[in-house]
Amino acid sequence: MTSLSPTGFDGLPVVEAGGHPDTAAAEHWLASLDPQPVLACTHLVREPRPQVTCTLIFAGEPPADLPRAEGSRDGGRAVVFPGVQRLTGELTVADVLAVSAIDRVEILGGGSADSSAVVRTNDFVRPQWRDGALVLVTMPAVGGVLVPFETRNPTPCCAAH
Repeated sequence: MTSLSPTGFDGLPVVEAGGHPDTAAAEHWLASLDPQPVLACTHLVREPRPQVTCTLIFAGEPPADLPRAEGSRDGGRAVVFPGVQRLTGELTVADVLAVSAIDRVEILGGGSADSSAVVRTNDFVRPQWRDGALVLVTMPAVGGVLVPFETRNPTPCCAAH
C-alpha cells in the first residue's frame, strides 16, 4: 500500500470542518459525506470553544457546502484512510501494513511491534498522524495478541467510583 505521508497528498484539496461536540458525532458526520474523503482525521480543539474538528482530503473537489473552520491542524486521529475497511478480525502486523495506509504499529510504551504479532482489531482501528506517518498504537491483550489502544466503547474515567 502506498504511504499517505503529507507529501503524498500534494495538490489534493484539504478542507477543515468543525463544530462537533465529540468524536462520536464527528465520525457519524464523516460517514454521511458523499463523496467520502480519501483521508479524514479528527482533532480536539479548545478555542474558540471545546469541539472536535475534522481535516478532510478529497481525491477531487470537496463538496462546496462543507462548513469551514479556521486554521489547519497537525497530527490527528485518522478515521477514514485507504484500507480501513480491510482492518477487521485478526491480522498480523505485516498484514495491517500491507493492506492499509498505516505506516507503523507500535506497542504502548514498548516500541515497534514485531511483524508476526497478531492484532485483534475488534473492527475499530484509529491510527494517529505522527511525524508524517499513520501510527497504530496497540497494547498487549489476553491470548498473546495486540489490540488497538483506542477502543470503540472506552470505560469512562472514574467509572468504578
